[in-house]
Amino acid sequence: MDGIYCICLMIDFLKKIFGIRQPDEAKSAPLSKGAPDIAPSGNGPVVLKAHEHHINLKLVSKNAIRVVQILQQAGFKAFLVGGAVRDLILGQTPKDFDIATDATPEEVRRLFRRAFLIGRRFQIVHVRMGRDDLFEVTTFRGNSKKPAQVDESGRLLSDNTFGTQEEDAARRDFTINALYYNPTDQTLLDYHHGIQDLNSKTLRIIGDATQRYREDPVRMLRVVRFAAKLGFTLDKATSEPIYELRNLLDNIPSARLFDETLKLLMSGHAMSCLNELRAYNLHGSLLPLLDKALADPKSARFIETALDRTDQRINEGKTVSPGFLFAALLWMEVQEQWEANQADGEYPIPALVDAAHTVLDRQTASLAIQRRIASDMMDIWLLQPRLERRSGKSVFKILDNSHFRAAFDFLLIRCNAGDLDAETGEWWKAFVAGSAEERQTLLETLSKRAADNSRSRKRRRRRKKRPVSPDLAPTTTHDAPTA
Repeated sequence: MDGIYCICLMIDFLKKIFGIRQPDEAKSAPLSKGAPDIAPSGNGPVVLKAHEHHINLKLVSKNAIRVVQILQQAGFKAFLVGGAVRDLILGQTPKDFDIATDATPEEVRRLFRRAFLIGRRFQIVHVRMGRDDLFEVTTFRGNSKKPAQVDESGRLLSDNTFGTQEEDAARRDFTINALYYNPTDQTLLDYHHGIQDLNSKTLRIIGDATQRYREDPVRMLRVVRFAAKLGFTLDKATSEPIYELRNLLDNIPSARLFDETLKLLMSGHAMSCLNELRAYNLHGSLLPLLDKALADPKSARFIETALDRTDQRINEGKTVSPGFLFAALLWMEVQEQWEANQADGEYPIPALVDAAHTVLDRQTASLAIQRRIASDMMDIWLLQPRLERRSGKSVFKILDNSHFRAAFDFLLIRCNAGDLDAETGEWWKAFVAGSAEERQTLLETLSKRAADNSRSRKRRRRRKKRPVSPDLAPTTTHDAPTA
């Protein structure tokens, strides 16, 4: 018997023992407890049936449906909410499913064996179902009767206030994310004309944009990410305050800025996101070296090639290393510093190590790149001269390096972008794919070519004997014979 079904039966059994009655309205329609059947007047939600919103239930995670149903069986409201619903309406398969409920975090935790409370500013519950599925379950947020705790710029410091579903919808950031879907009866609740904005491809913030950005300046980065990812146009009232308030990002902890930057770069539309960041001048708090990198045509071509390749991997469902992404964004800056260090007399490898540390220090002053990711970046950079050299037995040692694949892909992007000759990339492709004999042949050919080049250089260096000028020739004297 299915494990979740057994849990639901056990919950019902315990309710009967302790005399807890299931509300009649929850028995008949778990979603619609208190929700109208038709579009209400005033600020109530528009209710859409399955034939109106056209969501394909097959695209919904079965485990997400189980979480919703367990909450509903316990007498609570429960919905899929946010980006998952937006993607379903657009006919896309969501990467993750968030759930909103009127159950408190503690009530949610008691219903699931593998549930964990997280968060300080606003408590949520992580529920793990099956082997790999992790769901974020949040309690409806409301408006506190007490003044909210904010800092001097207006940023919310504490937000653990629960409320009604209508209040929760008003607290969400964008109209297209204030959509609630119940997979049990397949009804959709739309509180802020989100369906209309989805149809017109408009990104609109809920409420007063200036106030919402002050509450959480990271919303400005989310605006950029969603606009680039979805190809939507920003509503005028949503875009205008960004120019005035962009400096508020300087007050956000650098670790949180790093997380948001990573979301931008791993959205599958990285270059579009960077262009949107620059359009609103938001990149200064995240990637201060970006303007200089993109101003140089060679550097810009390299970054575009790297990000296009990353987007391709993400859209194919393949993994992407954050270290690889940041290594690509900062590589040209590292190269410039590397050349400067060598011009000052440093040996190549120490010069590269020093250049890498210098550039990382400049970047981490505004964006706290995690130590593990910074270490991956260093390894990718330091493997580049070894990959270029391709000397003897060290080639086989490079193959055993845990970062070889990332460094190899990085080298291929350098070749495609014109940062390195294409022959080096083709040689490594053949070496990686080749048999033991083929690899040996490649090494021998490379060694022979190096020897020929060395002999050629020696011949060019050898000087011909120049004739000695008569004026400089030594003179010999002979004594006259004596009688």
